Amino acid sequence: MAAQVDGRDDDDRLKSRFGAGLPENMTFCLGRLATAALLWAALTAATNAEALSATVIKWGLLGSWAIDCSLRPDHDKGALLTYEIKPDGRVMYRRNFGDARDENEVVAASTDADGMLNIMVFFPSLHQTREFGLKLLKDGTLRAIYNRNQRGDYSIKDGKFVRTGQPTPAQSRCGNST
Repeated sequence: MAAQVDGRDDDDRLKSRFGAGLPENMTFCLGRLATAALLWAALTAATNAEALSATVIKWGLLGSWAIDCSLRPDHDKGALLTYEIKPDGRVMYRRNFGDARDENEVVAASTDADGMLNIMVFFPSLHQTREFGLKLLKDGTLRAIYNRNQRGDYSIKDGKFVRTGQPTPAQSRCGNST
């Protein structure tokens, strides 16, 4: 039962203070707020996709890369790694190991003062996002400088494989990729 003060219950006092259509006004306002939030999210996503695309294009990442472009993709001899922009604007990272392939979305990219490209890639098959840094060398090849998971566990650190201590190999651009 609604509390009564001055002979009026809570509903009557709200109606006199905020108007008779309070529930309708709230629904209308919440609907407009939800629409504005969705529009903002869509515009922000489009802007982020454009910035991401611009970063990888400017840095020169697009195309296919391999340790030796003359060899067929192979787990032991080297994968063919391809970066491309889909028609919907997403930047994708495709890996071809010969006997296995996958396609993963690049979710962030930035460059630092030293010219290293730092990218984050979501790997659905691994259920994780990995971050890696790539350095474009003067001869046009690139090298992985670091690769780590979200917990900060490195597979490559300071340009060397953590397990072996061996330097990461340079990768060349394959074909007529841009």
